[in-house]
Formats: sequence, structure tokens, C-alpha cells
Amino acid sequence: MKQGLGQIAGMRQELRINPRLYQAMDLLYMPLLELQQHLKTELEVNPFLELVEPEEDEAEAEEELAEEQPVLAAETTEAPAPTEPMGEAPDTGDRTDWDEYLNSDDEGTGVREEREEREWLEPVSIARRGLGDHLAEQVALLELSDRERALAEEFIGDIGDDGYLAVPVADILAGVNGRIRAALEAAGREADEAPYYTEAEGERMLGIVQQLDPPGVGARDLRECLLLQLADQGRQDSLAAIVVRDGFEDLVARRWSELARRTGRTPQELQAAADELAKLDPKPGLRHSAARDDYITPDLVVERIGQEYRVFLNDAGTPRLRVSRTYQELARDKKRFDTESREFVASKLNAAQWMVQAIEQRRQTMLKVMTYIVDRQRDFFEKGVQGLKPLTLREVADVIGMHESTVSRVTNEKFAQTPRGVLPLKFFFSSGLSTSDGEDVSARAIKDQLRKLVDAEDPKKPLTDQEIVARLKRDGVDIARRTVAKYRDQLNILPARMRKRV
Repeated sequence: MKQGLGQIAGMRQELRINPRLYQAMDLLYMPLLELQQHLKTELEVNPFLELVEPEEDEAEAEEELAEEQPVLAAETTEAPAPTEPMGEAPDTGDRTDWDEYLNSDDEGTGVREEREEREWLEPVSIARRGLGDHLAEQVALLELSDRERALAEEFIGDIGDDGYLAVPVADILAGVNGRIRAALEAAGREADEAPYYTEAEGERMLGIVQQLDPPGVGARDLRECLLLQLADQGRQDSLAAIVVRDGFEDLVARRWSELARRTGRTPQELQAAADELAKLDPKPGLRHSAARDDYITPDLVVERIGQEYRVFLNDAGTPRLRVSRTYQELARDKKRFDTESREFVASKLNAAQWMVQAIEQRRQTMLKVMTYIVDRQRDFFEKGVQGLKPLTLREVADVIGMHESTVSRVTNEKFAQTPRGVLPLKFFFSSGLSTSDGEDVSARAIKDQLRKLVDAEDPKKPLTDQEIVARLKRDGVDIARRTVAKYRDQLNILPARMRKRV
């Protein structure tokens, strides 16, 4: 049989995702602030998009809706589609340069004046003071030699945002001495004769750094951090300091009997000392941290109007876009553009129409999802966390007729302002447990109930996990002991043995 290359024509079906679909999914995923910035960028790069001014008269908007272009709609029947071939322009010598149209200041358009008059305030990164700056300012006021000041800067550079020394003193000295040795070798001098930093100098400098504000800074572990704070308060000889210094492991494990035997104090006195220690700051550096504050702008608003809860989009600060009527009229004159200009016009017009459609689709999808959440979780808005019901992404997707991944994108990093506070949309989703009467109760509601039981317990006889199971079963909640233990760990609640007071 003769072998060779050949071509065969055939038809087959393939599932391909349109690049526009990827962009639509990205729009759905974007939080409000990111969406606002994205739309401002699109407004700048696409001449077919224009801003709908909030002060436009309502009558004008209705007239525009009826006659030409509805706001936030993308039907432009007379505009060329991106795949529609444009006829060749006759060679009359009167061709129009599309770039000239875009940059022109034609009478009656007012496009350039409008954009020049409108100023957008862009977010600008601002340098913020951190813990290192706070410590460096204090070191600058100390009477130190140049040699000491250089070593102090090394220590400050190795202190983390939480205030702890992140590198052992020996490693800090090794790094400084290594640079001294390299500098001498580069200068052709004998490295053995260099004035290296000694271990004593390192420990002395650490002591100086640990005297800076905030108290506890420069500690190598929690134990040392607590002792530094007690010393700053003049309580270095108190029972609390003795407990931390001589019985820290027993303190962490709440072994009061062992501490009582070691210190000669009663368990009640030791627990009182532990209560005083709990008032100290375990991470003193965070109060001077340069970490940014995260401000939340809710994407949705839930308001109670009469006996109903209504859902609104919080898009007052979001640019409202529409396809520019001026540039549509220019685009209709197909014969005045050369081939390159026609392709540019078609692509930009198509992109503008799609963008307006995608924004409206995003709005409608978010409203559908949040409206169902509000209907499903009405008891939460009426009663609080105890009224939360189990809810999954699949349940919402099935009800509103969308894919589960779409609902996931809608709820990701989105927040809603509700009568119960500003909450992430993920808050309303949780697994559930069955009750004795056949109803379902949210895991979040169970956790809230568990916390209330612990808060109300007798400190001298704290509830064990099995006793909590029995209490919940009396309330109709069928739950396993291991589930109670898991929820207790998630709530950072200690076991009964470590919660017990004497």
C-alpha cells in the first residue's frame, strides 16, 4: 500500500470558549472597586463608549430610549457587526482618516470637551510608616557610636511586623561580620584583623532594642515578650512574672495543680495571675504595622421596606456606559474608510456593544442570586444567626437556572449591606444538620448556639463535648461528638479541662 500525505474534508463539533465569554466571567468575578476601575479604563480606550451623566434630564433619557439608544442596552441595528464585510470605498481621493475623526473636535459632538472637563481621581499608593520606621526614629535619639548604630539597624531590619526578632542573634552577627570580611578582602586588607562584632555586643544591642517602644518588641518568643511587658510595667517580681519565667509550659497547659506545687501559691491566685497575663499584647508590633487597612464597599444593599426585604445594587459610583450615538453615525458611512480603518471601527463598535451587554448581564445575575438568598434566609434577617438555613451554591444555581460556577463567581469577594451589618455573600452559605422535627439548621447557627452554651456554663464545671451534644439534642439538633469538637476548635474554644476554674 502506497503511503503519503493527503487532505480529507470533514465536519465535526467542538466546544470552544469565546474570548468574550472569558471577559464576561472576569466581569462577574470583579468586586465593585475593581469593576469601577476597569470600566474607567474601557471608557478611555474605546471611543464608542461614552459616560451617562447622572444629571441628565429624565425626559431626555426617555426620549433617547425611544428614538435611538437605550441606556445599558446593546442593540444597534444599523451599526455594522464585526463580521459584516464593509464595501470597498471608491477611490475618489476623499478618504477619511479614522484617527482624525477620533482626535477631531467637530462642532456639535462635544466629546473631547466632555472628557477634558471631567476629572477622574485615580488611587495612588501612599508610603506608610511601619514598625521599622517607629524603631529607627527611637534609635536615632539614642547616644550610640557609629558601630553600635550600624548593628542596631541590623536588628531592626530583622524584626517582623508582629514585633518578634525573626533571626537568631548569632545569625545576625554572622551576616554583619561576613559583609565586613568581604569589604576588607575587596580593599586588599587582611580580613583576620577586622573589628568583628562579638556575641557580647550582640546581646547588649538586643537588650537596647528590647527597651524601645512598644514594650515587648525584639522578643525571641512569647515567653520573653510577656516578661518584657511585665518589666516595663514594673512587675518583674510579680506572681505573673514568676509563672511565666518558671512555669510557662504548665501555664500554657493550664496545669494549675503543678504550678501550685512549684510556686507555693493557690490555684485561685495562679488563675488570677493568668487573667492578668491575658491582658498583655502577644503581638506588640502590629499596633505600628504598615499593613493597609481594608475598606469594604458593599456590592449589594438589602433594605427592609414595609414587611418585605428588597435588594438593590450599590452601583451609584460605577460609571454607566452606553454606545456613543455620535460615533455610531460616523461608523454608518462605510465608504469613507479604508480597510484598516474599517477593521478598527468594526472591532471597537463590537467591543462597546458587548461591554454594555456584559455590564447589564452582571447586574441582573447579581440581583437574581441575592434575591434568592434573601428569600431563603429571611429568618436570619428577622431572628439573627439562629435563623440561618443551610444553603449551597448548587441550590442557588438550580433555582435561578445558572451554572454553579457562575454563582460562585457572583459570591466571591462580594459584600452586602444588610440590616444585620455588612456581610460577605459567602456568609449565607453553609452545610446543615437535621433536627428532630425534620427541619434543617445551618452549621453556622449550630456554632452560634455552641458558643452561647459555653459562655453561659459554670466556670467551675465547664461543659464537656458530650454534655454539649446532649444539650443540643434536647434542642432537637442531632449532632455527633466529633462534630462538636470540630466546631469548638473552629471557634477557638478550649476543651473543658482547660476552661475549668478552681
